Amino acid sequence: MKKDFKIVGFDADDTLWVNEPYYQEIEGEFIRLISVFADPEDIARDLHEREIDNLGIYGYGAKGFMLSMIETAVNISNGKVGGTHIAGIIAMGRDLINKPITLIEGVESVLRSLYDAGIKLIVATKGDLLDQERKLAKSGLSKYFDHIEIMSYKTDSEYQKMLGTLGIEPDDFLMVGNSMKSDIIPVLDIGGYAVYVPYHTTWAHELVENTGNLGNFHEIREMKELRDVLGL
Repeated sequence: MKKDFKIVGFDADDTLWVNEPYYQEIEGEFIRLISVFADPEDIARDLHEREIDNLGIYGYGAKGFMLSMIETAVNISNGKVGGTHIAGIIAMGRDLINKPITLIEGVESVLRSLYDAGIKLIVATKGDLLDQERKLAKSGLSKYFDHIEIMSYKTDSEYQKMLGTLGIEPDDFLMVGNSMKSDIIPVLDIGGYAVYVPYHTTWAHELVENTGNLGNFHEIREMKELRDVLGL
């Protein structure tokens, strides 16, 4: 892998800081709350299907997740769910939004090393604009980044558009992230480079086979190994 990239981009959720475990925690609370209406397996299945169906309407993020939980509660209960349950679900959504920011081990040290080496760093993430801006502000990592890109979806065309705005070719861009579907494959498909950092918990929707231009691809076990990939 080449090492003279003009820009190195980082995904945010579960790459820079903990995210998916919080969603799984809230999902568990939600299932317990409305389990009086159906079996937990049926509730989980309905919620996951509804989340996927709603991506085109609500996009990614805590608010869309909360609305999907409300829709599932209404559907599973055949409209019998009451105001107390709905208020409980809204409280879960607020709790999810207000979760503390816990940085992934080694992240800030690596960002500082790259920043001190003069490498231009950006955040390239997806999700709700306000939610992601809030997380970044609370993380204390903003000082390392020259550009923040919050996309509705991470597709080939969205990455192309972002690189056009930044004025660089894909060959000069390296993306670092925990999702093969969102962070790695689209960047490889447009001729960029990518480093995959698996996280122990990944949303099922983000799971895909490891495919793409493997000559431009590297997998590491933890963030601190990125220094070796870049020869720092």
